[in-house]
Amino acid sequence: MAGEAGGAELERLLAERGGQLMGAAIALTGSRPEGEDLLQAALERVLRKPRRVDGDIEGYLRRVLYNLAADGWRRRGRWRQRLPLLRSPDVTDDTAAVDLHDELVRLLVQLPPRQRAVIVLRYWEQRTEAETASLLGCSEGTVRSAAFRGLRQLRELAGSTGGAGTELTEERS
Repeated sequence: MAGEAGGAELERLLAERGGQLMGAAIALTGSRPEGEDLLQAALERVLRKPRRVDGDIEGYLRRVLYNLAADGWRRRGRWRQRLPLLRSPDVTDDTAAVDLHDELVRLLVQLPPRQRAVIVLRYWEQRTEAETASLLGCSEGTVRSAAFRGLRQLRELAGSTGGAGTELTEERS
């Protein structure tokens, strides 16, 4: 249903998908407090500047969320901050899992903002290329290219440190 993004519709969306939206915001910023601030800023922007949304208020909100995150990285020069993103499902020792997670975060912070956003959407949120392209406002080819380059760079970085490179595998959809 086409209409302006309104408070009631956003409330419903947050009740249904708020946890996933918060998880994405935390993944983009690297911490819960910054993720909360990012999600709140996105919600405020959607409410302050209502636009016609063609039935996909969640997609519109996510696009605003990712664009605000990328703007923040560029504006503050903080795109190299820590970003908790990938976890290895086969690690059973909590210490090893924390070490692996920390190493992956150190590798991820070295990616440019667009590649990081694509990696978050494609592999952390397990979105399709089409969904990722729609949320980021780019083509599917751009998503494929950014994912390929981001994963390749992560593998190279992991190989140079002798660490988590074996856990970085590309999934296809």
